[in-house]
Amino acid sequence: MFYPFDEPYMSRALALAAQGLNTTMPNPRVGCVIVNAEEVVGEGWHQRAGEAHAEVHALRAAGARAQGATAYVTLEPCSHFGRTPPCCDALIKAGIRRVVCAMQDPNPLVAGRGLARLREAGVTVVSGLLEVQARNLNEGFISRMERGRPWLRVKSAASLDGRTALANGQSQWITCDEARADAQHWRARSCAILTGIGTVLADNPRLTIRGIACGRQPLRIIVDSQLRTPLDAAVLAEGHALIATAVKDPQRFAPYQELGVTVISLPAGDGRVDLPGLMKELGQRGLNEVLTEAGPVLNGALIAAGCADALLLYLAPSLLGNQARGMFGLPGMDSLTQRQSLHIQDVTRIGSDLRILAQFTPH
Repeated sequence: MFYPFDEPYMSRALALAAQGLNTTMPNPRVGCVIVNAEEVVGEGWHQRAGEAHAEVHALRAAGARAQGATAYVTLEPCSHFGRTPPCCDALIKAGIRRVVCAMQDPNPLVAGRGLARLREAGVTVVSGLLEVQARNLNEGFISRMERGRPWLRVKSAASLDGRTALANGQSQWITCDEARADAQHWRARSCAILTGIGTVLADNPRLTIRGIACGRQPLRIIVDSQLRTPLDAAVLAEGHALIATAVKDPQRFAPYQELGVTVISLPAGDGRVDLPGLMKELGQRGLNEVLTEAGPVLNGALIAAGCADALLLYLAPSLLGNQARGMFGLPGMDSLTQRQSLHIQDVTRIGSDLRILAQFTPH
């Protein structure tokens, strides 16, 4: 049973969890608020993998005032030993009387066991408060736990008529400074940035986080079926990169591996990279969210293969005409029933541009 005063405290816990947006991977983002006699006595959020969980931080802040208190947690407290002890045991030991949880943990190692252990210890437990918001905060972690693959967000910057570059390839810059700065926040929350060999050869991007201090850089992933990535490509700098190829000859991998780059062979039947297989591989490597910054060929291939979960579009108030390059190289359609349907989640003005967040819907 939820009470009217529960929701503001859970909202605060979600706001705390969001402070770990760029740093907790591969762990979920979790916040905790401890309340005793209508007073917040402890707060915390999970900051980095391997460090204390949100509940531990909040309990430390609460001290003896945790006795008889209510804990608001955005994700089911863990019940297993990982790199840290079980949080449900810490809550029980501290004398927490009631736990309000936003959602059950999708991790099969937990999956209801933490809530069950709390109930067995006599703690009152209720779950499901602001669950939609909690799931949105951890859509990548949930995707990896439930589907074995990361949440893939395709980002594109285009004119209002959906064009990403002139016919000659010129694209810098279609969108405004504010939109490009906003895109850095989406890089920062992602475990990896995915691009294609076409973009590497045409633009030589670094695909690093700029202007945001988060203490890490995302893994750079290149889809390169024929293994044409130049060894001096900017995206390979510092070695924190992975190339997915259809090439099977491991001798061709050696020059990249000497740079510290991981090369994996995932050939599909048509000589291209097996994109669904790549998604599964990335899930096994612990990646929660992946941001794609590629051209129309790879964008279209990911959508057609059912690998894309959402779109992040920046649209500038300009027109480039039908000779300019488009966003998605999708197969031709004979019927509108074949179209890709999306649910628009948010439209926000960023500088002079529009940012559209949209999620693909099942056919």
